[in-house]
Amino acid sequence: MQSIAAGLYIGNQSSCRPGSPELAVVHACKSPCHQRAVGYTGSLKSDHPHYLALSHPCDLYLNIIDPPVPLFQLDTFHHFLAFAAEQDAAARPLLIHCNQAESRAPTLALLYLAFLRRTIPHASFAQAHAAFQSIYPAYNPGEGIQGFVSAHWDSIAPRKTPSQ
Repeated sequence: MQSIAAGLYIGNQSSCRPGSPELAVVHACKSPCHQRAVGYTGSLKSDHPHYLALSHPCDLYLNIIDPPVPLFQLDTFHHFLAFAAEQDAAARPLLIHCNQAESRAPTLALLYLAFLRRTIPHASFAQAHAAFQSIYPAYNPGEGIQGFVSAHWDSIAPRKTPSQ
């Protein structure tokens, strides 16, 4: 588990732990975390209520893999940003982990820093990526997630309220 900003950590599978009031956890991996939390093996039917995400007060389990051809859905990223915003509002530190801590978890951390904290550029994925790479040199996004996030950057951004 590596600290990349105050109260924000990235980890690999060995960092997996249950969330708690002291540390919320985003489990950004289908296997084993989402499968274990939802209770299935193999694949889950896309009409299952927790197909994309299962949220508890201090844990978010995402059904997310990182294939070269993007299979992502915008709602996955919206679930993440809503959960992260709740943790931020509660001043609860956040650990985001995936299997290797190279692609999915760091990409979610990048979104958190760009869209919620606004501590790195948020105008485009390219700008955010360049800034994030200096914070987390191990960032090595897969082709699929990089292409999807870049292509859908403006749609991933949290909706602005009239007061913003």
